[in-house]
Amino acid sequence: MIKISPSLLSCDFSEIGYEISQIEQAGADYIHLDVMDGSFVPNITFGNEVIKNIRKCSKLPFDTHLMINNPDKHIKNFADAGSDIITIHLEATTHVDRSLQLIKSLNKKAGISIVPSTNEDHLDYILDKCDLILVMTVNPGFAGQEFITSQLKKIEKIRNKIERSGYNIDLEVDGGINDKTAKSVINAGANVLVSGSYIFNSKDKKSAINKLRMV
Repeated sequence: MIKISPSLLSCDFSEIGYEISQIEQAGADYIHLDVMDGSFVPNITFGNEVIKNIRKCSKLPFDTHLMINNPDKHIKNFADAGSDIITIHLEATTHVDRSLQLIKSLNKKAGISIVPSTNEDHLDYILDKCDLILVMTVNPGFAGQEFITSQLKKIEKIRNKIERSGYNIDLEVDGGINDKTAKSVINAGANVLVSGSYIFNSKDKKSAINKLRMV
C-alpha cells in the first residue's frame, strides 16, 4: 500500500484550513509538515504553535519533519502540538539513538531522515528505534527542487536493510516527487511519498494523488 503525504510547504497559507480539507478529501494518507529553523536549512517555515492551531482542521496523521538543529529541545513541543510522526535529521544531532527514544517515549512514531550526501550505512545501528526512514531526494530547505536521481540507489539499499532487519519500518521519500519520479522511487522500495508542488499546483488534487500511487 503506497501512502501519500502532501507537504503543506506548497499550499496557500492564506487558505491553509481549506487546503488541508481539500487534500483530505482527495485521499491523502498523511499531512506532511516541514519545520525549518533557518539554521540547519536556509529557510524558515513554522513551529509547533502553527501545528497546534491546524490540528483541529484534520483527523489525518500529522507527519512532522523537523529540519532543525538540536531537535531534542523541541520534540516534546511538537508531540504536544498534535504530531503523530516526528522525524529528525541524523545530521542535526549527535545522540540520535537518544533522540529517537525520546520521541517513542512520548507515544509518537519515530522517524530519521538523511540528506542526499549522507551514506545509508549510518542507519545500521538505529534501525531498531525507527518507525520511518525519510530519504531526501533534494537538498532540504526549499520547495520545488529537481529530483536527484542518484538517490534511487540509496533507496534500494535502505529497502534491503529494512527487509533484512525484519523491522516494520516505512520508507518515505521527499523531494521532486511527481507522476514521473514516483514510479522510480516506488520501484526502488519506497512506500510513503511526500509531494508538495505537484499536488497543490494541480487543478484536480484527487487525480494527482491517485497518479502518485500508480506504478
